Amino acid sequence: MSLERKDEHDHEGWMKERDLTPVETAYLTTLMWLDKRLRLVDYLELLEDLYYKVNMQMPKSHTEQYNLDNKFWYWYPLYALGSFSTIAYVVAAISGALLGFYYSPATAGDPSTAYNSITFLMTEMRFGFFLRSLHRWSAQVMTAAVFLHMLRVYFTGAYKEPRELNWIIGIILISVTMVFGYTGYLLPWDQLAYWAGTIGVNMALSIPIAGEWVAQLLFGGYTLGQATLMRMYILHVFFLPFITTALIAIHIGIVWMQGIAEPH
Repeated sequence: MSLERKDEHDHEGWMKERDLTPVETAYLTTLMWLDKRLRLVDYLELLEDLYYKVNMQMPKSHTEQYNLDNKFWYWYPLYALGSFSTIAYVVAAISGALLGFYYSPATAGDPSTAYNSITFLMTEMRFGFFLRSLHRWSAQVMTAAVFLHMLRVYFTGAYKEPRELNWIIGIILISVTMVFGYTGYLLPWDQLAYWAGTIGVNMALSIPIAGEWVAQLLFGGYTLGQATLMRMYILHVFFLPFITTALIAIHIGIVWMQGIAEPH
């Protein structure tokens, strides 16, 4: 009898000895069939190991450190702001990708196409209002969570050696988040977007020496137009998502290697 055939025979005998219900038998049979082909049990063990490692890295509260009876806080909620901002980013990315199916930045010489596509999305498309609101609020929640996360890192001294590199990456991330919000703010091409873009052009022009060059690069000129909208769209949809995702992956990877800093 081959080893594989013997294992199948042993499993069948084990299930008969346990007097399992038909549902339990079907479940275990399916699980064993999948495990032989996809090694599910190995991956489940990896996930279990990952779960315990994450829990071990979370900083302990004072009640846990000193074995107090009244364990009110099992962990510091402010230490979850990084994960919270990452989840908000994922929600914004998924909802933004869905919005991309219906949003059109501009047609030839007619930047009002962007506003018309938003109007259609909000008034005629089923669940369009919900989808756009989900994208907008997840982006705002991400911005607030990133800001509070940076404050927590600063006031707990978690930016100190050997975590100074991750602090710098965090500063870059919050800056990219601001640019993300600004470019997304201009995409509806309504009155708010127009005047926000006008302020951006004037701020770019106020930069010494390189102001005109920056205005030409980012806004396509000294006044707003179709070139401005296309630049904001390309930044928001093509450049910033890849840059942000890469930085978040590096940021989380460093946290994983170093562990989460205890409060100083």
